[in-house]
Amino acid sequence: MQDMDGQGGPVVSYAYKASLIGSAHRFELTEEGLSWHIAGRAGLWRYDEISAIRLSFRPVSMQQHRFRADLSHVKGGRIAILSTSWQTAALMAPQDDGFRDFVVALHARMAKAGSRAELTAGLGRKTYAAVLAFLAALAVAMAGLLIRALITGELAGILFILGFAALFAWQVGGFVRRNQPRSYSFDRLPAGLLP
Repeated sequence: MQDMDGQGGPVVSYAYKASLIGSAHRFELTEEGLSWHIAGRAGLWRYDEISAIRLSFRPVSMQQHRFRADLSHVKGGRIAILSTSWQTAALMAPQDDGFRDFVVALHARMAKAGSRAELTAGLGRKTYAAVLAFLAALAVAMAGLLIRALITGELAGILFILGFAALFAWQVGGFVRRNQPRSYSFDRLPAGLLP
């Protein structure tokens, strides 16, 4: 959503509900900087005061297509911006276009302000390594079960293991692929981490 600020420039805004109870988290990109309103608190971060942005893909059980932007301030504050909003007890609605437009506009304004923020994508390197180690151990265990089922001739066991492995690879493979740790620049945002 775009409005005009008091100086005649465009204001890009975005809001989402992080939980069913409580007010929406609201953000605006103004000429002065990023204005935010979260849980009764408010502030304004100048674009050159944002020290880091991490983009990631974070699916949850209620929404398998959810993205996240974590912003850090030079004085230690942190803000999380999500691409989904709670609607009812059973519905978390995607806000793909609004989230993408807001994140792209934020990067453009930071670049224009001469920001030196650290831009990273995916999980942290240690977390990603732990995920890969867990998946490798799981793959060895599944291979062992498959070999045992093949030796004993258990057709139902073979089909179950193959089906489970295919479903698991489909569900987890996208998460692992999208969240590979890497750096990016203001003019080349990672397409896989934007809806």
